Amino acid sequence: MPKQDYYEILGVSRSATAEEIKKAYRKLAMKYHPDKNPGDKAAEEKFKEVSNAYEVLSDSEKRKAYDQRGQAGLDDLGFQGFTNTSDIFSHLGDILGDLFGRRFHQEQAGPRRGADLRIDLSIPFLDAALGSEREIQVPRPETCSACSGTGAKAGTAPQPCPQCNGTGLLSRQAQQQGGFFSISAPCPACHGTGKIIAEPCPNCRGEGTVAQTRRLTVKIPAGVDEGAMLRLRSEGEAGVRGGPAGDLFAVIHIQPHPTFERQGNNILSKAKVSFTQAALGGEIKVPTIRGSAVLKIPKGTQSDQVFRLAGQGIKPPREKTGDQLVRVMITVPKTLTVHQEELLKELARLEG
Repeated sequence: MPKQDYYEILGVSRSATAEEIKKAYRKLAMKYHPDKNPGDKAAEEKFKEVSNAYEVLSDSEKRKAYDQRGQAGLDDLGFQGFTNTSDIFSHLGDILGDLFGRRFHQEQAGPRRGADLRIDLSIPFLDAALGSEREIQVPRPETCSACSGTGAKAGTAPQPCPQCNGTGLLSRQAQQQGGFFSISAPCPACHGTGKIIAEPCPNCRGEGTVAQTRRLTVKIPAGVDEGAMLRLRSEGEAGVRGGPAGDLFAVIHIQPHPTFERQGNNILSKAKVSFTQAALGGEIKVPTIRGSAVLKIPKGTQSDQVFRLAGQGIKPPREKTGDQLVRVMITVPKTLTVHQEELLKELARLEG
């Protein structure tokens, strides 16, 4: 992933419109496109760089995350960027296809990466604070085991389309003022794939994938935030025509807790203290996310006073452990015994 500013890569301002971003990308994609720069590794890297920039800035959710937190915001969304030109043509074929039609259709007819999938995962507060593992069931298309994803019956294989000679395109010449030009369109016989399946696989009916439900384990890191996206690589939809599988993104939703709240890596809680404990001081036991701890109450403690239990907060990987902040709520008894009332009256006289 490039560390340079995505706006600088495309040469647009941070207030650029979607149309301005698209126009800038098309210009740079034309300049660095692999078909215009065969064998030029530097141009290929620039092509991937501008495509990553366009993928972020053309998507409202990714652009907002990038504007707010930079690369860290994109990491939260699970965006890793394009690593090869095949991924770029697969994802951005609609904008690149009219620039280099034949290359686009050839990429579409060849192996393609499977689509990414997303699930929403609701977890208890303590699972998010301390980290845990959750088992999930994901329905998804998977590569057909009978045909290994080819779509052809076992013992057979897809054959090059005789109508387009395996290119996936049919070309015709058209005349305009000043000469002729060629127009290419997807082959109607093979629907642009360049392959004909004479005997479809009976298990997947020639699709190459079958619907299955897979059981997966999601590792939830300690301190995960609400709305975080956990990426499970290659657990998305199966690839097409032997392409790699997509990824699965689990979006985290944290259930509220009756006792605790979160503030960064700190845990907030409340504790009830009797007015005699507040006046005389003492010790009370308070719940923490890991069990319980003893909190010392000094003499003369006031209601709403906050005490800190060091190291009793959240401990995310590679970050400083937070604390637990306990807000004291002084309780007053609703009823008193005769003796208690006499003692309080005596205290009142002494205070007067």
